[in-house]
Amino acid sequence: MNKAELIEKMATDAGISKIAATAALNSFVDSVFKTLKKKDGKVTLVGFGTFAKTRRKARKGRNPQTGEVIKIKAGNVVKFRPGKKLKDIA
Repeated sequence: MNKAELIEKMATDAGISKIAATAALNSFVDSVFKTLKKKDGKVTLVGFGTFAKTRRKARKGRNPQTGEVIKIKAGNVVKFRPGKKLKDIA
């Protein structure tokens, strides 16, 4: 399912226009982005899952073409942990 299909499904299920569904989806996505930008950003949707920002340490990697060892900088990554309902249906 892509974004357009999700918007159409939201509009149909909620009985609203596609414009309103688009605004709702964009608002949700923007809110998740803003929350995850914070130092200890975390978004929990009970039953669905949790989006959380974690810190990944610097590490060594390998260039697959040359086999050369390279340094990979430390950085932030977003992880998703599915909730119980999502795990049960998958």
